[in-house]
Amino acid sequence: MLVFDHPEFDHHQQVVFGSDEASGLRAIIAIHDTHRGPALGGLRIFPYASEADALTDVLRLSRGMTYKSALADLPLGGGKAVIIADPRRDKSPDLLRAMGRLIDSLSGHYITAEDSGSSEADMRIIAESTTHVGGLGHAGRAGDPSPFTAHGVFCALKSAVRHGLDRDDLGELRVAIQGVGHVGAHLARQLHAAGAQLVLTDVDRDALGRLADELDAEVTAPEAIADAEVDVFAPCAMGAALSPTVVERLKARVVCGAANNQLAHPDVARLLTARGILYTPDYVANAGGVIEIAWQRREDYRREAVMGHIEGIGATLDEIFRRAEREGQSPARVADDLARERFRPA
Repeated sequence: MLVFDHPEFDHHQQVVFGSDEASGLRAIIAIHDTHRGPALGGLRIFPYASEADALTDVLRLSRGMTYKSALADLPLGGGKAVIIADPRRDKSPDLLRAMGRLIDSLSGHYITAEDSGSSEADMRIIAESTTHVGGLGHAGRAGDPSPFTAHGVFCALKSAVRHGLDRDDLGELRVAIQGVGHVGAHLARQLHAAGAQLVLTDVDRDALGRLADELDAEVTAPEAIADAEVDVFAPCAMGAALSPTVVERLKARVVCGAANNQLAHPDVARLLTARGILYTPDYVANAGGVIEIAWQRREDYRREAVMGHIEGIGATLDEIFRRAEREGQSPARVADDLARERFRPA
């Protein structure tokens, strides 16, 4: 399995493979860039079909965290960790403690936090083996970052609607949400409170049904969500939701969601622009959680300051959308250029 020649390798500073026979740990940590500060990124636990798939995911996700922290104006770099395991069947305290020892061996260059397949409770177990853990929640500070991530996406969506639909309000706006887990459900509730009409889907039919009943929302099958007659498409599940085929099917004129790495490959951004669909760069929109975790590391944590920082996502996107229109570029290209200006040394 090649690393340096891997198509997702982007001059990552460090890629670490770790295992522990006793607990069954098989993990990869990727540190993309630390010029702005230590690499912060969540721990994803997922039953990857192969080690190659896990490596692809961790390389992409760690790179995205660098860009996310840069555009969120945080003193942090980008990293990510993955464990090749089924979180429902394979996760154990011993496995998490072994992961903590692997993280600790990096001497603070990588800081972990919860992500898909891991929880605040898991972070507390990992913290038994290392201090390099974020999102634990203490002294009145929240642990679960998903409400903050969702609020950031909500702010991003309002900016995208202004620029893509020339609307200042969300009343009667039709939004399709792909995935209503922790972040997607919080986003759905905020949009419902703002008067939006929702079309929801998720592979968890029970959770989907409960949320749809709560919000009086329409539901559709996961494979049909791209065909929904909506104004906004919000990918909030796993990555690579936007393939060329999906882009051709979209009825929405705006894409803005919480999922990481929404573009199946970079050229999809050009296809969206060609179809007149305004794409909201995912790592800008979904930075609310990492902003909150970063503030937890500060002595002067204040909830109102955190929310103000998160709401600044809208202003960042206003700048990106205006520059994209002025330069005739995709917002994805503009966001990448702006992020690189911030994290690459002169």
